Amino acid sequence: MDSSIEQQLVQRPVPVHIAMIMDGNGRWAKERGMPRVFGHREGVNTVRRMVETCGRLGVGYLTLYAFSTENWGRPQPEVNALMELLVSTLRAELAKLHENQVRLHTIGRTADLPVACQKELDESMRHTANNTGLNLILALSYSAKWDIVRAAQGLAKQAATGHIAIDDIDDQAFKGALSTCNFPDVELLIRTSGENRISNFLLWELAYAELYFSKTPWPEFSEHDLYTAIQDFQNRERRFGKTSEQLINEI
Repeated sequence: MDSSIEQQLVQRPVPVHIAMIMDGNGRWAKERGMPRVFGHREGVNTVRRMVETCGRLGVGYLTLYAFSTENWGRPQPEVNALMELLVSTLRAELAKLHENQVRLHTIGRTADLPVACQKELDESMRHTANNTGLNLILALSYSAKWDIVRAAQGLAKQAATGHIAIDDIDDQAFKGALSTCNFPDVELLIRTSGENRISNFLLWELAYAELYFSKTPWPEFSEHDLYTAIQDFQNRERRFGKTSEQLINEI
């Protein structure tokens, strides 16, 4: 931890909501002659660092792409290991999360997870429900396309039954039907390990996010890498469709 850098960062607006695609665990492990699950275990240490650092910086929301619906297609031993790692990590980290006032949430098709995972998640969310610090959102068995389709179906049913008018379906109504309805939109997306794509993650919520792609694999992603990403964010001009001149005149 470099307190001087953190002090500099918090002098300017820090992203309210950061999302991370934690890429590169398996490749990192294979390059070292180790099984892919070794990389996932090392990646847990990075998660801990990111949660603690974001909490200190005053980030309000941190969403981690932990397991996509597409990840179910991986070799079964790896999927099983990931599910076991999820349970063991939640058990090991719960006390620390609570101590640091972290509140845990999940998005995604969590009913598809093994029962043991569902129980551990439910217990962790209940235990941290009244915490007032960082909101940690785990995207598990998550697909942005699935969430968008699910939201559209829900609104269509309400319209068909006369609970809402079709003209009432606007941006706000649609956002309210998504699983992320209680969270602000993402301001900064970070993806590690050199891949430059979104991979079916938070498609609606990333509409005006700043995208930052790091070549560093997730197990090696450090506090300093996060600082660099946030500094990059702070140096960008966020216009939201307006011109630079308009922004200057609004100051």
